[in-house]
Amino acid sequence: MKRVTHHDRDTAYRVSDRGGDGPTTCFVHGSGGSKDVWKAQNRLSDRFPVVALDLSGHGDSDDVPTAAGPETLDAYADDVVAVAAETEATVLCGNSLGGAVALWVALERDLSLDGLVLAGTGAKLAVTEPLLDALATDFDRAVEFLHEADRLFHDPPSEYLELSRAGMHGCGRAVTERDFRTCHAFDVRDRLDEIGVPSLAVVGEYDSLTPPQYHEYFADRIADCERATVEDAAHLAMLERPAAFNAAIADFLGRTSAP
Repeated sequence: MKRVTHHDRDTAYRVSDRGGDGPTTCFVHGSGGSKDVWKAQNRLSDRFPVVALDLSGHGDSDDVPTAAGPETLDAYADDVVAVAAETEATVLCGNSLGGAVALWVALERDLSLDGLVLAGTGAKLAVTEPLLDALATDFDRAVEFLHEADRLFHDPPSEYLELSRAGMHGCGRAVTERDFRTCHAFDVRDRLDEIGVPSLAVVGEYDSLTPPQYHEYFADRIADCERATVEDAAHLAMLERPAAFNAAIADFLGRTSAP
C-alpha cells in the first residue's frame, strides 16, 4: 500500500503492475466501499498498470470534514487527482459514486485523460427515500436493503455477501450515508457533451441501482462512448463476474490506446 499527501490529508492506494504497457488506470470505488472491491482487476496489470484508491474516510485513507453533496464530491475528486498525478494514471474507472467522481474530475479538473470507464453509475444518481431513511435511522437495515437480490449482486456466493456486508459496516454509517447523499445530489446530465475523451459505459445485466438505461444515456450523449453489458451480474459486476468485466475494459483500452 502507498500513500500520497494532499490538502492536509493522506490518501491510500494500491498499485499492481506486471509489466503492462497500456495506459495506467485508476479505479474508484462506490459508496461505503474501498479499494478492495477492485482486487480482481489486478489480473489486468499484465496489460496495463492498475491503481485502486481509498476515497477520504474509506479503507486506509484519512477522512475529510465535508458535508454531503458538492463539498464531498470536490474532496473525493481531489483524492483521485492526487493519486492519478502520483501514478501517472490517464484512465479513470469509477463504479457508482466512483463514477460520479470520475465524471466530476473529467469535467472540473485539469487532469489529462486518455479514457473514462463508467461502471454501474449514472449522470444522475438519485437515491430512494427508503434507503436514505434507513441510512439515517437503521444502518443494519440499510446494509440489508443493498444486499437484496439484483442490487449490489445478482447471484453471488454467500461469502461475497458476507464480505460485502462486513466492508460496509467497516466503513461505517456516517461515511456511507455521506456517500449516498452525495450521490443523491449529483446531476451532470446537461454536461455530458463536455466529455471529450473515449468512454465506456459498462453495466451488470440485472443492476437495479444504476440500471442499463443509465448507460444507454451515456452512450447517447457522450460523443465517443461505447456500451457493454456484463451478463449474470448486478451493481458490483467487477466482483461478481470479474472475467467478463475485465474483458470489456481490456477490449476498450486496447482500442483507445492503439496507435
